[in-house]
Amino acid sequence: MESKYNYFKRDISWLSFNYRVLLEALDERLPLYERINFISIYSSNLEEFYKIRVADHKAVASGATESDEETVQSARELVEEINKEVTRQLDDRVRIYEQKILPALRKNHIIFYQDNHVEPFHQQFIKDFFREEIFPYLQPVPVSKDKIVSFLRDNRLYLAIRVYPKKEEKNKGEEPKENIEKYTGECINERNDGEGIKVGMEEVRPNVTDLRQPLYFVMKQPYAKVPRFIELPSREKNHYLMFTEDIIKANLNLIFPGYDVDSSYCIKISRDADILIDDTASSADLVAQLKKKVKKRKIGDVCRFVYDRAMPSEFLDFLVDAFRIQRDELVPGDKHLNLEDLRHLPNPNKSLHSLEKPKPMKLTVLDEKESIFNYVAKKDLLLYYPYHSFEHFIHFLYEAVHNPETREIMVTQYRVAENSAVINTLIAAAQNGKKVTVFVELKARFDEENNLATAEMMQAAGIKIIYSIPGLKVHAKVALIRRRGLNGEKIPSYAYISTGNFNEKTATLYADCGLFTCRKEIVADLYNLFRTLQGKEDPKFTTLLVARFNLIPELNRLIDREISLADEGKQGRIILKMNALQDPTMIDRLYEASEHGVQIDLIVRGICCLIPGQSYSRNIRVTRIVDSFLEHARIWYFGNDGTPKVFMGSPDWMRRNLYRRIEAITPVLAPDLRDNLIEMLDIQLADNQKACWVDDKLQNIFKKRTPGTPAVRAQYTFYDWLNKTNS
Repeated sequence: MESKYNYFKRDISWLSFNYRVLLEALDERLPLYERINFISIYSSNLEEFYKIRVADHKAVASGATESDEETVQSARELVEEINKEVTRQLDDRVRIYEQKILPALRKNHIIFYQDNHVEPFHQQFIKDFFREEIFPYLQPVPVSKDKIVSFLRDNRLYLAIRVYPKKEEKNKGEEPKENIEKYTGECINERNDGEGIKVGMEEVRPNVTDLRQPLYFVMKQPYAKVPRFIELPSREKNHYLMFTEDIIKANLNLIFPGYDVDSSYCIKISRDADILIDDTASSADLVAQLKKKVKKRKIGDVCRFVYDRAMPSEFLDFLVDAFRIQRDELVPGDKHLNLEDLRHLPNPNKSLHSLEKPKPMKLTVLDEKESIFNYVAKKDLLLYYPYHSFEHFIHFLYEAVHNPETREIMVTQYRVAENSAVINTLIAAAQNGKKVTVFVELKARFDEENNLATAEMMQAAGIKIIYSIPGLKVHAKVALIRRRGLNGEKIPSYAYISTGNFNEKTATLYADCGLFTCRKEIVADLYNLFRTLQGKEDPKFTTLLVARFNLIPELNRLIDREISLADEGKQGRIILKMNALQDPTMIDRLYEASEHGVQIDLIVRGICCLIPGQSYSRNIRVTRIVDSFLEHARIWYFGNDGTPKVFMGSPDWMRRNLYRRIEAITPVLAPDLRDNLIEMLDIQLADNQKACWVDDKLQNIFKKRTPGTPAVRAQYTFYDWLNKTNS
C-alpha cells in the first residue's frame, strides 16, 4: 500500500549535507587553512559519492543490474538530478574559492597563481623547474577516434591538449622574431592591475580558419614524482604557490616542437569502485573473491567524466567520441580539478595560526586508579572521543593482556587503523597465552585489503579470526573481556559498547562514545552476540538491542510509549542523534508520533529523508552540525514521562543498518552517565554557531544566536563542560 507520507531522496539529501561541508569554507572565524581543508573534504566526499552511489544508479539505468528500489527510468532521472545539483554547487564552490579563499591567501601574503599570468621574476624559475623536475616524467599520448585510445586511470588528472602543425616559413634560414615568441610561448603582455607589472605566458591560438587539421593528446600529470603544488621563490614579504599543471601548460611548446599549441584543459575519470561479491559465499571463498576483485577496483566502469567547463564544445565532443563517454557521464568542473588535494597545500606563511582543537584529556579518576578494571567493577564508565583520550581504551586492553584472571578477549573490527595499537595489543595477548577471538568484517568498503591483511597477521599470531557472515555485514563496535578467578570462582567480566570503530586514528577525528560496564545482563547479552557471530546459537537478548533480533520491536514499543503519553495530555518527547535517517518504515513512525503531538528533535549529520515542515511533521525539527570533528555518535532519547530512557551504539536508521547488518546498541543505565548524555544532546540542540536547521527544501538554514544569549558552539562547549567535570 502506498504511503500517505513523503520523503526526501536519499542521494539528494546527501548532497545537501556535503554542501553544508562546503559552507564551512565561508566561515571567516575559522583559520584560513581550516577553511581550505573543508573544500578538500567536500571534493573528496563527492568523489566517493560518484564511485559508489552514482555508479550504482548508472548500472541500473543501463540495465546492467536490477534493483527493487528503482526502475531504469527512475535511475536515469535521478542521475540527471544529481548531476544538475552538483553543477549548481560547482558555481558556489568556484565562487567561494576564487572570491573568498584566494583573496584571503593574498591578504596573508600568499600569492597562489591561478592563471597564465605570473610575475616576471618567476619566469626563469618556472622554465628551469619544468625542464629539470617535470619534463622527464611527461608522456603525451595521441588520441584518435579511429584507433584504440589509451586507458584513463581512475581519479588521475590528465591534460587534454589540442595542437596544430606549424605553417612552413618562407625564409627557412631565419625564423621571424614574432614566431619565436609564439614558439616559446612567452608572448609578453604587460598589464598594470595595481599589483605590479606581470609577464604573461599565454597559450597561442592559431588562425583555425586555415586548413590545418588539429591533433589531440592526453597527458597524465606526474604527481607520483612531482608535488601538486610548487612553492616558488618568495619576494620581499610575499610567498608564491603554483599548480604543477599550470607550470606544464606554460611550457607545452617545449613538449610539442613543430606545433602550435592551441589549448589545453584538465580532465579526469571517476570509475565504479563498488565490489560485487557473492554475499552467500563461505569465508574462504569470500577471502578469495576479495583478493581478486579489489585489484579490479581501479578499472571499473566510468561513472563520471569531469572536464574543465571552459573547454570548447567541439573539443569536448571529440573527447567524448574518442573515449566513448556517455553524455550522462559528463560532469563539468573548474580549471583545476581534484581539489581534494588542497589538504596538502603548503603553508609558507608560518605566522598563519592553525585551529586550536580540543586536546584529548585523560580522566583524573583513572589517573588516580591503578586499574580501569577496578573502577569499572564499581561503576560504569562513559568516554567521549575525541574529547577523552583513546589511550584509556588501549590501557583497558593492556590490563586484560596482563591480568592473570583474563580468560578470553573478544572484539569486532570494522575499520582498523594501519599499525594499530589495538591490533598490536591483541597480538600481545595471544602471545601471552590468552584466548583472543576477533570478528573481522571483510566487506567494509575501501578497507577490504587492510582488514584482510590485518586479519592474516592476527591469525599468524594465534588469534582466532571469524570472517564476515554470509549475506550480512557486522557493524557492531563491541568488545568483551571474559574472566574467571584463578581458583575457578566467578568474578566480573567486562563489556565495552561503542558508537565508533576501534581505530585510534579516527578516534581523534570522530565524535563518538564508548561505554565500559560490568553489568551482568549486558555482559551475558554481549557473549550471546559473539556466539551468534560464530554461528553457534539463536540468541535471546534481554538488555542489548541487536539489529535483526530485538531492535525494531523495542524501537516501536518506545515510540508507542511516547505516543500514548501525548494522547494522555502528557509530554511525549524524542531526541534522536545519528549519522543518517533513511528507512521509510521508521520515518513513518516518527511522522505518526508527530501527528499525535510528540515533540521530536533529530540531530542528523548526513542523510535525512524525513521532510520537516509538513502537516504530518509539524512537531519535528531537524538539526545538522558540521564542525571540527565528524559527528559520529548514535544516541537516542525517549522521555518516558520524566524517567528518560537513553541508548547509544552503532546503528543509524538506514535500511541496511536495521535489516541487513548486525548492530548493537545499549541502554545507558547509570543515572549520572544517562544525565551526561542528555546534557550533550541539550548542548547540541542549543548550538547557535555551527548548527543548521534542515528545511523542507533541503536548505541548510543556520541557527541564529538570540540577542543576550551566550554563543554555543556545541563541540567546544561540551569539551569545556567535560573538562570542568573531570575530577
